[in-house]
Amino acid sequence: MKHIIVHALFILAVFAAGGAIGAANLPGDWYQSLQKPWFTPPNWVFGPVWSVLYVLIGWVGARKALYGGERVLWVMQMAFNLLWSPVFFGMQSPLGGMVVIAGMLATIVAFIAREWGRDRLSALLFLPYALWVSIAAALNLAILVLN
Repeated sequence: MKHIIVHALFILAVFAAGGAIGAANLPGDWYQSLQKPWFTPPNWVFGPVWSVLYVLIGWVGARKALYGGERVLWVMQMAFNLLWSPVFFGMQSPLGGMVVIAGMLATIVAFIAREWGRDRLSALLFLPYALWVSIAAALNLAILVLN
C-alpha cells in the first residue's frame, strides 16, 4: 500500500507543479506571432503528450524515492522542466529557453545513462521523455534561429 501511495503522490505532485507553471505561463499572442519551423506539432498535441510524460516522470520519481538511485538527477531534470515555461513563455526568451532545455535534455540523458545498469525500468520510462524533449529542443532552436 505504501508503494501505491508514494507513486500516486509523486504523479500528483508532478502534475500539480507542471500544471501550475504551465497555467501561469501560457504561450499567448507572443508565441503565436513567432515564425515556427515546419515540424511544429499542432497545439492540441502538447496537453496529451505532457500528461503521459508527467505520469512517467512521477512514476520514476517515486521509484527513486522508494528504491534509491539517481535522485539528484531526477530533481535536476524536474527543476529544468519547471523552469523552461517561465523562461521561454514568461520572459519571452527563446535564447534563455534554449539554455534551460539544453540543461534539461543533458540531465535526462545523464539520468538514463546512470540508471541503465541499475534500474532499467526507470531508464526505459524516461526514453519517451528524452525523445519529446529532443523534439522540443529542436523546436526551441528553430524558433531562436527564425526569429
